[in-house]
Amino acid sequence: MVRTVSYKTFLVSIVATATLSCGFMYAYTSSQEQKRFQATIETSEKQDELGKVHALYQLLQTQYYQKVDSTKLIDGALKGMTAALGDPYTTYLEKSDAEDLSQSLADSFEGIGATLTIVDGLPQISQAPIKESPAEKGGLRAGDFILSVDGKSTSGKSLTEVVSSIRGKKGTDVALVLQRGTEQYSVTLTRDTIPMTTVTYSTEKDSPTVGKIVVSTFAEKTASDFQKAIEALRKEGATSFVIDLRQNPGGLLDQVEKMASMFLADQKTILQLEDRTGAIEKVVASHELDQGVKVTEPTVVLVDKGSASASEIFAGAVKESAAIPLVGTKTFGKGTVQTVSQYQDGSEVKLTIKKWLTPKKEWIHEKGITPSYEVDYPAFVYATPIPTDTQMQLGLESTGVKSLNTYLEGLGYQTPGTIYTVATQNAVKDFQQKHHLSVTGMVDKKTAEAISQAAAEQLKTSDQMMKKAIDLLKK
Repeated sequence: MVRTVSYKTFLVSIVATATLSCGFMYAYTSSQEQKRFQATIETSEKQDELGKVHALYQLLQTQYYQKVDSTKLIDGALKGMTAALGDPYTTYLEKSDAEDLSQSLADSFEGIGATLTIVDGLPQISQAPIKESPAEKGGLRAGDFILSVDGKSTSGKSLTEVVSSIRGKKGTDVALVLQRGTEQYSVTLTRDTIPMTTVTYSTEKDSPTVGKIVVSTFAEKTASDFQKAIEALRKEGATSFVIDLRQNPGGLLDQVEKMASMFLADQKTILQLEDRTGAIEKVVASHELDQGVKVTEPTVVLVDKGSASASEIFAGAVKESAAIPLVGTKTFGKGTVQTVSQYQDGSEVKLTIKKWLTPKKEWIHEKGITPSYEVDYPAFVYATPIPTDTQMQLGLESTGVKSLNTYLEGLGYQTPGTIYTVATQNAVKDFQQKHHLSVTGMVDKKTAEAISQAAAEQLKTSDQMMKKAIDLLKK
């Protein structure tokens, strides 16, 4: 017979053993080395206010029982200092992390199209995934935590390790387990080339005089590309514009200043910058910023929870200084400005240096901007993706079924709750029949992917935010 030991008993025995061992070693080091260690610490502390840091560094270099990597010690100290601020936007980046940041601003790269940060020891998606990327198509959202990559836990791993495990060659797969709020979900993404085209435009099919411009992020050429889009749409007959900043995580300050200036009369305020002393600097529209290019046609701006930072600067500027209406949901709420400084070894520190305020001196940090007209997405947009790694059928109760029912409701079926009911089964059969799938009433990978795709297509063809914007322009 196998005798099991309770976890509590096991834990207590480990703690007792560890306590006894530490007590013995403390007594030993106190009698043999304490005076020398103390002298080292006191000498270092007298040198400057970082004396404690120097003292610990010297102790680890000379007294630790194994040889230590000095670069790792220094990197760890720098990461610790930035982490102590409690500001997720101020971080120390090792050389490899800095290179990843630079690559993400290049014309293209291979991966899944998501930007990560480390929060409480876990990688978190820090901003909206790039439009049309595998991450966006897979349903990943800003704020999701990545719990494992290809079956390996991410807890306690460095940002470099996590990013390296997720990135890879185009066409290869990566399996992720994520957590959104209290719910976990799994997804397998196929890596792809992520193009960094930041501005796309078209005319509205049913309203050909309405020009639509989607700005996915604010990169080095975004302002000039945006100007070209305005000019091209005017030639196509556009007499009004919808600027789509949904899921735009922000970017470069100089680019958003140039773009906002196009919509404001000269000397109107774009934003205000406040430094650590409380001193205020106003940034105003000018010929120097927009080169005399002004957009005076009726305009509406679309925003959502994924619109952050530079997107919010643009939204706040046009709303408060040009009375241009915003349509959508409340924005993300990032009211700080960062700069990047590089060390000689290629590592970098991304540092928050100022607050930014709207023209009316509102600090939207962690609050966001409320649109002039609130129009929300269907509920399935906020649901976790429908699982594709398990079969769902009548009688099953799970968070996966909850997502399935939410997606089906978005497609017009009456299927509430977390249980796979007869209503769910009938809805699945109807969907399978209409989409030429095997009519089983059960959801396998093929049916799950088809339902997700149908919901995504419906979101595009029945875009209520865009519809509201066009209605406003018509009026």
